Amino acid sequence: MAFKKILVALDRSEQSQAVFEQALELAKQEKGSLMLFHCLSWEKEGQMGPFIGIGTLADIGMYETVKQLRHESLQRDIEQVKNWLQTYSDQAMAEDIPTELDCKVGNSGSWICDLATNWQAELVVVGRRGREGLTEVLLGSVSNYVLHHAPCSVLVVQGAKPPRVELSKTASQQNLSS
Repeated sequence: MAFKKILVALDRSEQSQAVFEQALELAKQEKGSLMLFHCLSWEKEGQMGPFIGIGTLADIGMYETVKQLRHESLQRDIEQVKNWLQTYSDQAMAEDIPTELDCKVGNSGSWICDLATNWQAELVVVGRRGREGLTEVLLGSVSNYVLHHAPCSVLVVQGAKPPRVELSKTASQQNLSS
């Protein structure tokens, strides 16, 4: 099966380079194009609660100030991400691979699947950090979400598994260092 439109989901982890290289290689083989994508997470407005008191006019002013500061910070983050994605885009363009880039704010898995649908991707390339068990349940798994909800084929590039820490060794090491 030929994959002409490849969506590459990059997350600024150490494995992003491997994810990009895999997608680039496929695009070269298939004479395809790439869409480089990154999603920033942004806390919900409701999480500003600690900054707000009992509903005084001063609270309203503080809320607006905090909201403006968060908006400005987000704009800076978006510009940094676009510059970072542009470095990958430049590498692909040097290989004569047509490349676009996009950055969104919100839930990564949902945005990846939405973009895959809207851009009519034929393949999504996404990384997996190797989390499993309770860690994966608590921290979530973007790759798992995409695998089950994407409108097209998905290639999951496996990252290095995080080292397992045995509790007995950790406890004995802490006792030795005390």
